[in-house]
Amino acid sequence: MRFDEINKEEDPNALTKFRISKALRETLKEKGIESLFPIQAMTFNTILDGSDLVGRARTGQGKTLAFMLPILESLTDGPAKASRKTGYGRAPGVLVLLPTRELATQVFSDFEIYGGSLGLKCCCLYGGSPYQPQQIQLKRGVDIVVGTPGRIKDHIDRGTIDLSALKFRVLDEADEMLRMGFVEDVELILGKVEDATRVQTLLFSATLPEWVKHIAAKFLKRDKKTTDLVGNEKMKASTSVRHIVLPCSTSARSQIIPDIIRCYSSGGRTIIFTETKDSASTLAGLLPGARALHGDIQQATREVTLSGFRSGKFSTLVATNVAARGLDIDDVQLIIQCEPPRDVEAYIHRSGRTGRAGKTGIAVMLYDPRKSNFSKIERESGVKFEHMSAPQPEDIAKVAGAEAAETIAQISDRVIPVFKAAAEELVKSSVLSPAELLAKALAKIAGYTEIKSRSLLTSMESYVTILLECGRPIYTPSFVYGVLRRFLPEEKVESIRGLSLTADGKGAVFDVATEDLDHFISGQKNLSGVSLEVVKSLPRLQEREQQARGGGRFGGGGRGGGFLERRDGRLSGGRGGRGGFSDRRNDRFSRGGGGGGGGGRGRGNNNRRW
Repeated sequence: MRFDEINKEEDPNALTKFRISKALRETLKEKGIESLFPIQAMTFNTILDGSDLVGRARTGQGKTLAFMLPILESLTDGPAKASRKTGYGRAPGVLVLLPTRELATQVFSDFEIYGGSLGLKCCCLYGGSPYQPQQIQLKRGVDIVVGTPGRIKDHIDRGTIDLSALKFRVLDEADEMLRMGFVEDVELILGKVEDATRVQTLLFSATLPEWVKHIAAKFLKRDKKTTDLVGNEKMKASTSVRHIVLPCSTSARSQIIPDIIRCYSSGGRTIIFTETKDSASTLAGLLPGARALHGDIQQATREVTLSGFRSGKFSTLVATNVAARGLDIDDVQLIIQCEPPRDVEAYIHRSGRTGRAGKTGIAVMLYDPRKSNFSKIERESGVKFEHMSAPQPEDIAKVAGAEAAETIAQISDRVIPVFKAAAEELVKSSVLSPAELLAKALAKIAGYTEIKSRSLLTSMESYVTILLECGRPIYTPSFVYGVLRRFLPEEKVESIRGLSLTADGKGAVFDVATEDLDHFISGQKNLSGVSLEVVKSLPRLQEREQQARGGGRFGGGGRGGGFLERRDGRLSGGRGGRGGFSDRRNDRFSRGGGGGGGGGRGRGNNNRRW
């Protein structure tokens, strides 16, 4: 017996360890599947033996095959085989509900592949597509229906779908159905089964909010089983993903994202998530070869886009949350989120589009420390973010140089005699070494005639990041502006970008144009106790919640703080600045407390409407 055969027999999750028919095993092996994932192995016998089930697992762990395989076995060679309807016009025996069209078509595709190998007929019902072809399929008879709640409800209302013969009903991504507002539709559909004791119900979800628990209690049998691969663990996001946060202003996104892709995608596919449809379309138009995917795009176009992304016709997809849940696309190496999402679960599911099926991946989240608060995501998901700065132009140039060197190595040796004389003359006449001349040639091939600077704070090109310290705590941005005005012209002070306070409260960082750097560095010599330096690595910064403590919630005390220079050259407190603005729950703004002067906190009106 060969060593690899011994290893297969020793694998407790090998396909041969389960009651999987030969035909289905062969189809799985054709797809490169030799053994089951943990959630599949843990639930297979439970489902095949007829129990209702609540399954919970991190995204990307194979929930779809976890319910699909035992259902197919039950229909063709198990408990449900004897009562399964056959022939023309048969009512479906399986109903699978999913929250989005993309998920529905993906799960339908899997049922077609694996169920088709066993002679089962499937159909997919979702909105945005014509009713008539769906009605014809249902009238002819199908074994498995996969669809979205809205379209399934429409068919129920039209009387074009018969649920009387159901043996299985599955809710996949149940927590997302809650978020998308399908509560009433789902409960209506589940309530259409007259005798629930004859139907096996399976509920799969990455999280278990109260409504999902209510559905489980109301529609699943009392002796239902639970399989939980998350439990009370704090870490909910995929453990096979490297999580990175990177500061970036909104205006710099289109500049930095191509470089992030070049540094981190390893030649694989990239999905970029935006918060709005307009942002997705705009960004896709700015990135070479990218395509957009969101709810305003026609369904036929969305399907073509996903097909092209899967097949490798293009490698960058810019999407809203429509692509965040459950889409199983091979070789997605990199996820980029343009800003921290509104809730933790959105981050978990977006980052879960990479690092799937045992592979590794990278999730990069861009943030503006003045507007964003990613610490909440870190606390509630258990993710430990790596704090990185934007890839610098020299880093990208090194990557481009390596690619150019590979290009040269692939050129046929037959061209050497034609160019050898010119090369020898260049070496002979130049004061540079052959290696230095070759470096210049590689730079030219890679498209680099100069290397620009890039800010570590906002990621803007032709900007550098400066750290200001003055030997005392800095509570508000207004203090920093006051210090700068003591030795710089007003137009230079107004030109700085992205001012943020450091997490330790002892300094502030901001961006200045490369051409203005000398003005800042030389000017600070005129003010005692103040130091300015160009940072090589970005210090930890205060986030929005921390900055709010200095005055108004978002104003940080305003920019009007005054500063007086004493005769000994030191700074003392001046007049307090105007308060910042607090974003109240009723979406109105109230005036926050006034910013502190140079030596003490000022007072401000705390309840003024704006």
